[in-house]
Amino acid sequence: MPEGQHHLLLITTDQQRWDTIHAAGNAHIRTPHLNWLMDTGIQYARCYSDAPICMAARCTIMTGRHGYSNKYMGNAPNTPIDPKTSLPGILSRHGYQTRAEGKMHFSPVRGHFGFEHMEILDDYYRYMQRHPHLGVPTDHGLGQNEMEPGLSTVAESHSLTHWIVGRSVEFIETRDATRPFFLWTSFTKPHPPWDPCANYWQMYANADVPPPVRGDWSRSIEDVPQGFAMPTYHLNNAQRFSPELLRDCKRAYYACITQIDYNLGILFARMRELGILDRTTIVFTSDHGEMLGDHHLGAKSIYLEGSAHVPMIVRPAKGVLDEARGKRCDELVCLADLLPTFVNLAGARVPDGCAVDGLDLLGTYRGEARRERFFGQGDHFFAVVEGRYKYTFTVLGGGELLFDLETDPYERRELIRAGTHADVHARLKQRLAEHLAKQNHPAVQNGTLAATGPAPTAAAVRAQRSWPGFHSREEPAEVLH
Repeated sequence: MPEGQHHLLLITTDQQRWDTIHAAGNAHIRTPHLNWLMDTGIQYARCYSDAPICMAARCTIMTGRHGYSNKYMGNAPNTPIDPKTSLPGILSRHGYQTRAEGKMHFSPVRGHFGFEHMEILDDYYRYMQRHPHLGVPTDHGLGQNEMEPGLSTVAESHSLTHWIVGRSVEFIETRDATRPFFLWTSFTKPHPPWDPCANYWQMYANADVPPPVRGDWSRSIEDVPQGFAMPTYHLNNAQRFSPELLRDCKRAYYACITQIDYNLGILFARMRELGILDRTTIVFTSDHGEMLGDHHLGAKSIYLEGSAHVPMIVRPAKGVLDEARGKRCDELVCLADLLPTFVNLAGARVPDGCAVDGLDLLGTYRGEARRERFFGQGDHFFAVVEGRYKYTFTVLGGGELLFDLETDPYERRELIRAGTHADVHARLKQRLAEHLAKQNHPAVQNGTLAATGPAPTAAAVRAQRSWPGFHSREEPAEVLH
């Protein structure tokens, strides 16, 4: 490997919200290896998913562009990612050996889009079908959107989480040692189904976990502006869950995260043994979060904190920003920042004519770059975060919410109905309208934001659009987990 170059490891989880790391303040969850990353790296405490849904978020990571720039704002297939300007494509041309292990969720499924080699979820299910004595994954029948907890139907050593780590270890053991590598280790959990292996469920089976958050605007599901409830009605109907069931949901969700964390210990240990742990910059984040019953809501897509606010940790290789280890950065960052961060760390450059929205995370820490405000845009939902305030809007019925995140990080007190921040409300609403007007978005009418459709009703969505995420174990798909 050329002198001065170091390896790059991107670790992503799926649907992990911002407040699920013990060292970041959650005393109820066990995450020793994520704690280690925080203790020896930089925590970016205000990171948002540009479009908080699986495909859109992953396309943002690959392109360094917000959803409204690259036109990936939902889970529908879109124009394939250009390998000449993708993150792995840039690094491959710069001499890096590039590898993807785990959930990619791109279209077409087998497209590499710049990676030299990929092993995706379908490869795990194909392997398990050829070795039926190891068990049958997801044989419990739970769909990939259902929140009711279950238990894994295979032993931990044959689980998908363990397989992703095992294949990542196999890569670093057999890689081309003459080149630096970029490895994306992409976990499928804690996306539903919440079916941890039994040993992890036992850690939490009787654990004291806090109940879901409620606000002055969400005492009941009927109080919530109904446009924001669309993903819940569509995917899981968490508003119907009892307090006891919601606690078990959280226990299973935490267990899935702990299972990932403990398996990361295998990867980190092997990297240390091979002498590459300190020669590797490690970045940990998630594609989006999970409402987890907060405000009577489940799933993702919306721009409330549980759904859009994600963890972001950067542990630089030895000799890179050593003085920043264990520090916290409170600047606004997002998933679009990953591409320029990795490209700069590699000593590469973004191709001429390629527009990138993201900022270098290490440059942000050093004060060399700063995002004054963050615009979120995906499906029917929009947001602007500026300073301590967040304004979010849905075109489904025109619902809007305003929060002071500095004093109210769990969004319990809604400021529009409180009538205390009219100037902030007007300013951020206008900022968002101006942002959407540049796109000729139909949500801007006569210079202001307006609904483009009615607010949903739970009964109508359940009858017409309910999607628990059914998948037969006989026909594995790249998104089956």
